[in-house]
Amino acid sequence: MLYKLRLLQPIWQQIRLAAVFPYISLLLWILPLLLFSSGENSLMAHDEGLYARRSRVMFESGDWIAPWGTVHHKTPGPYWIIAISYQLFGISETSVRLPSMMLGILSVFLIYAIGEIILNKRLAWLAGAILSVQFLWLQYCRLGTPDVPMIFLVLLAIWCLLKAELHPQYDYFWSVIAGLSLGLGFLVRSFMIFLPIIALLPYLIGEQRRHRHLTNPILYLGFIAGLIPTFSWLWFSWLRYGNDSYQELLRFVFQLGSNERAGNGLIFYLWNVPLKAFPWFFFGLLGLVLLLRRPINRYQLILVGFPVVLFAELSVFSTRLSHYSLGLYPFIALLAAVGLEWLGRGMRDTKKLPHDYIKKISRNLSYAFGGLGILLVVAGTVVVMWVNDVDIRKYALIGLMMGWGWLILPMVWIGRYQWNQKFLTTDYWLAGWLIPCWLALAMAGSLGLFSDYNPEVKNFLQQPAIASILQTHPIYFVQVEGKTGVLLNFYTPIHGEPVESISQLPASSYAWTSAVQATQSTTPHNVLGTVQQHQLIQVAE
Repeated sequence: MLYKLRLLQPIWQQIRLAAVFPYISLLLWILPLLLFSSGENSLMAHDEGLYARRSRVMFESGDWIAPWGTVHHKTPGPYWIIAISYQLFGISETSVRLPSMMLGILSVFLIYAIGEIILNKRLAWLAGAILSVQFLWLQYCRLGTPDVPMIFLVLLAIWCLLKAELHPQYDYFWSVIAGLSLGLGFLVRSFMIFLPIIALLPYLIGEQRRHRHLTNPILYLGFIAGLIPTFSWLWFSWLRYGNDSYQELLRFVFQLGSNERAGNGLIFYLWNVPLKAFPWFFFGLLGLVLLLRRPINRYQLILVGFPVVLFAELSVFSTRLSHYSLGLYPFIALLAAVGLEWLGRGMRDTKKLPHDYIKKISRNLSYAFGGLGILLVVAGTVVVMWVNDVDIRKYALIGLMMGWGWLILPMVWIGRYQWNQKFLTTDYWLAGWLIPCWLALAMAGSLGLFSDYNPEVKNFLQQPAIASILQTHPIYFVQVEGKTGVLLNFYTPIHGEPVESISQLPASSYAWTSAVQATQSTTPHNVLGTVQQHQLIQVAE
């Protein structure tokens, strides 16, 4: 076992270069997780497929205001971002996801920069590493949705506000960027940007005597400048659709605020966030308790106040979905870094601090997760050897990777305290928490779980007979709806006009329709293929 632990030494020594090259090391840490894939890609039907399709319509039509022919309920920022990516890299799943990937990396950098100011370099790097290996965060860094771009803008605004405090001689520069970021957030995420803005109010109001942000006109000037693209879009949209342009935005946000989705009640985030951020949420909870007991001077209302207020806002907001909570995850990472660093004190040989009870907690956690690792290894091995279901085997492989990784924790503890191997320091123990999650997420990416969400649809469309038709003929849509309809809309290169029934289709034309409609239709047609209750048909001559 000691030999295996020593194998970790060069790996962890490279990670420790973070003290000298923090951004390079964080990039090397997260980049493989963003790139690992099975080689196959297919979009998630909701909401990624919707954003991809609408952006494609915008790009191909050249109409960057409202190419859908009706007033739209969302601001166009996400569509503009993806459409620009299409312009630069062509139309593909990678182009849809590339902006989120890039801004996800920059968000990790910003968490390091914020943590360096609020905490210290060591905890800042640890927070960036933790954020990179949170499941939901990594998943949405690999999806073409507006969630990560908005969080990037919020983190950029927070960092600029902190920089304005540290460098008052450049206050005007940092303040205008902070305001601009929050203003652009409205373009990207509509009224949802006001949730993090409200969460910033405890810091803005509580520390006003010191930083004077609320009385800084440059901050408001930047915010107004950030709103200019949205106001311009609203103006041109108003010229087409009148008052419906802004009324639809308001109607949509009021609908979200009044409708509960999928039975997700008031306590939804109390279980969903701990599950999606496991195990970091619980270290973050520990960090929160520690900071409530010993507040951090000047920045307590950002590190603690912001996530607490945002959590309360999200819980009160009637529409509760997992990705709405993504704004909490950077702060969970910061708080988890505080909690883990405190637990790591148990491995330090010093009499200056009361480490005995910390040591017991750290030891018990190490053995508990080591035991869980053994269970995962045994269960994963059994499934891989005896279960033939491909999907189940994929999850078993992920469990195997995480199980083997968690065995690092008891090995480090036993090696240091039972076999007196003093090279096994706190850094190795921290690695024992980070590496298992990294390995599991890397395996998940390699198996396509972060990139290939609808392989059945994609494989069907790639069949030579189907692909040749799609590439050379316009395809009509006969009331095609639902998740499969979203994907068919994106992947169909040449669109015909949407029609209400098969009887309205021209002779010899091709169309997508539901299997039920095709069965009920009296118009002669041939079924060329079926995928997920949808059919590609050709009307008889």
